Amino acid sequence: MPEAPSSSSSVIALRRGVAVHPERNPGVPFDAAWLDGLRVNQSAVERRTATLGTRRTVKKDAQAAWLLKAVTCIDLTTLSGDDTEGRVRRLCAKARQPVRADILSALGIAPQTITTGAVCVYHRFVAAAVDALQGSGIPVAAVSTGFPAGLIPHPLKLKEIEASVADGAQEIDIVVTREYVLTGNWQALYNEVRDFRAACGPAHLKAILATGDIRTLSNVARASMICMMAGADFIKTSTGKEGVNATLDVSLVMVRMIRDYYERTGILIGFKPAGGVSTAKSVLTYQILMKEELGRAWLEPELFRIGASSLLADIERQLEHHVSGRYSSFNRHPVA
Repeated sequence: MPEAPSSSSSVIALRRGVAVHPERNPGVPFDAAWLDGLRVNQSAVERRTATLGTRRTVKKDAQAAWLLKAVTCIDLTTLSGDDTEGRVRRLCAKARQPVRADILSALGIAPQTITTGAVCVYHRFVAAAVDALQGSGIPVAAVSTGFPAGLIPHPLKLKEIEASVADGAQEIDIVVTREYVLTGNWQALYNEVRDFRAACGPAHLKAILATGDIRTLSNVARASMICMMAGADFIKTSTGKEGVNATLDVSLVMVRMIRDYYERTGILIGFKPAGGVSTAKSVLTYQILMKEELGRAWLEPELFRIGASSLLADIERQLEHHVSGRYSSFNRHPVA
């Protein structure tokens, strides 16, 4: 696949110095023939992902730049049963200034130029997050459709999406019904995601595949394609609640499906690994994956997000080491 269109093209524009993906994915009619031949060679996938951390190294100033870019792609997330409005507002304050001002100053970066990609919360806290982020340009993402299991009645899923959009959510992270994937009921999966897409209205749809639950890489490939066909603007690995969340193997399969969909339709789809991406070293590997498999445009928050919270503390710690030569303890870099 050729590199994605440059930032000067009609597809990628510029806003605040970063790439913008103005065109929603309209989806395409269901066509089971698109799944023909979608078989994944697991050994080949493992060989490819094993090379990601060895073929390219990013050091010193370049590493700091890559890590700052990663910060702008984080969906800063709190999805705990004991969440409170106070916790969500503190998280939003951290999203506004994710890296300490003294570190950014030492790097020659103006503090107001670095924010996280979004703040991700349960529907209950969407309105509070929207209020806390007012004027920042940071979107609120709401997990929806009975997150994380997705086993509530379908009409309730649609109402939850509509309620979150009404409260100001600009992105909706939905969970698919795993049964449809496990039984190969691709028409039902398409119909479900198509309904979610319609309920989102202007909000972007991020489809969570729960890759740890759907068992095989071939299932991951087929589910990825169906969700994009149905209109998903992003495909996302995990809820963060499964036994196995984001891995490089499933991520490689998903980004190659994004590449296939782009070749078929010309539509750029975003990718979001979630759960398990908790260190600066690991996020660099995911950035290398995006750059090598999809191109430069997929290093921007409009097409790449990382579902994380603890990751930010490690990135900030690594940046402090870069400017001071000393590692600090994690408790000096709170998430919120």
